Amino acid sequence: MIKFYYSLGPNPMKVALFLEETGLPYEAIPVESGKGDQFEPEFLALNPNAKVPVIVDGDVRVFDSNAILLYLAEKTGQFLPDDSPKARGELLSWLMFIASGIGPYSGQAVHFRHHAPKGIDYAVERYLFEARRHYGILDARLADKPFLLGAKYTIVDMAAWGWARAVPFILGDDAWNTLPHLKRWFDDVNARPAAARAEALKNKHAFKAGLDEESRRHLFRHVKSA
Repeated sequence: MIKFYYSLGPNPMKVALFLEETGLPYEAIPVESGKGDQFEPEFLALNPNAKVPVIVDGDVRVFDSNAILLYLAEKTGQFLPDDSPKARGELLSWLMFIASGIGPYSGQAVHFRHHAPKGIDYAVERYLFEARRHYGILDARLADKPFLLGAKYTIVDMAAWGWARAVPFILGDDAWNTLPHLKRWFDDVNARPAAARAEALKNKHAFKAGLDEESRRHLFRHVKSA
């Protein structure tokens, strides 16, 4: 059985969606980032970067959400595009676009909008601009396609869904009005039974809510050392 180390953030939820889509048996193991679980030696042995998700599949350890999606898709032969160099190129390009663009810019936009000290206007504007630009690329991509690689639902859609769940929090409450194609796609993926089962993970473990002093100490370690 796969051991799935998770929280309810965008990256673990991508993997949860894949696991629920395929029905692979897994044990969900919560990692409380707000309590510092990710810095415990046992977890650092799984991921030296101290981030979720991580899976352990027998004697195989995989960390980084997109690496996990690719590993599981290749292991099962599911949710991959057609077997051709062209399709493989599209898969890797869009998967890495999400890994290197959507994820980092979304995360930084959230940090500077919601958690950083006030008055850092340049950083807020910079990361919001780039986050909007990246989601705009997805929106344009979906203008004439049901899914990000075309007609077939793949791990690229799962990777994007993890972050799309948070679009209003990242970009603002009116963001969906400016991204009609992405919203149509999101509603389609979100309506899948597996998405509902993935979201139900929040009922399995009562993660610490809110940001108290302990949470800030663990999540914003640069402030502690400043």
